[in-house]
Amino acid sequence: MPSDNDKVLVSLAIEKALLELGIASLEEVNNRLFDYYDCEISDCFEKPEYLKKVLKDLYGNSYTVILESIKKYLEKFDYQIPIQTFLKAIS
Repeated sequence: MPSDNDKVLVSLAIEKALLELGIASLEEVNNRLFDYYDCEISDCFEKPEYLKKVLKDLYGNSYTVILESIKKYLEKFDYQIPIQTFLKAIS
């Protein structure tokens, strides 16, 4: 069963990966998530397909670099089933 901690952990990993590209990237992803799906980064734990779609739309094939960064931040926690499920969904 996913916990609130899992959701926070995933949200922080996404934000950190986007901030590597700059604050504008984080803001643009947030804006698109809201515009397209009426959600925000914290909702991506339950709806990883939203994140993947927005990243693909914004960055084309380069979106995989961001996904790899997210995976890197979560690798210490990938023994947890909810984290594994999230990682599979964005892969």
